[in-house]
Amino acid sequence: MERVVDDALAFVKDVFCEDCSGHDYFHTLRVYKMAVKLAEQEQADLSIVRLAALLHDVDDVKLSPETCAKQDRAAGFLRAHGVSEDRIKTICKIIGEVSFKGSDSVTPETVEGKCVQDADRLDALGAIGIARAFAYGGSRGRTMYDPEVKPVENMDGAQYQSHCATTVNHFYEKLFLLKDLMNTDTAKKIAEQREDYMRHYLAEFMEEWDGMR
Repeated sequence: MERVVDDALAFVKDVFCEDCSGHDYFHTLRVYKMAVKLAEQEQADLSIVRLAALLHDVDDVKLSPETCAKQDRAAGFLRAHGVSEDRIKTICKIIGEVSFKGSDSVTPETVEGKCVQDADRLDALGAIGIARAFAYGGSRGRTMYDPEVKPVENMDGAQYQSHCATTVNHFYEKLFLLKDLMNTDTAKKIAEQREDYMRHYLAEFMEEWDGMR
């Protein structure tokens, strides 16, 4: 198992070596560490959680739309390392459940999936979540903030995927929804603290924007 994990770390480091969108190798590493922490609390299958967390972004539709449908990268890596087809199916199902898709977001069926999903969503919150939001917006040429453009609520998966928000609107269209979507008690507590930090940040942002500071 350790050999497969080490190879997965090297694999994702290579895949994301040029990423500047906030979905880089270090994002994967943070998700991995948090997923393991949650899995230990929830007594989940660590071997499943570790591989699903490490490979969770390699076929993400935003980053690799050509491999997303069949999860070619993740499945190919696992097969090359002799992982059984049953385990590949389980891991790929978890990966497919991770992403936020507006009102079409799903709650994972397994405790392992819940741990990986929570870990990924926690990395979108807090100080690093703020940095990642602006990094992603910049990488896509998005406006930082426009007071005349209001957040769009209750988008389904297709609307969310095609929607081009300002970065500040993204806080309201996704990031501030995540706390209430957490699955595990540990993640809920962490999310509450991180969201509080983000709300204080946005309050300061708005005061500076309006020239009040």
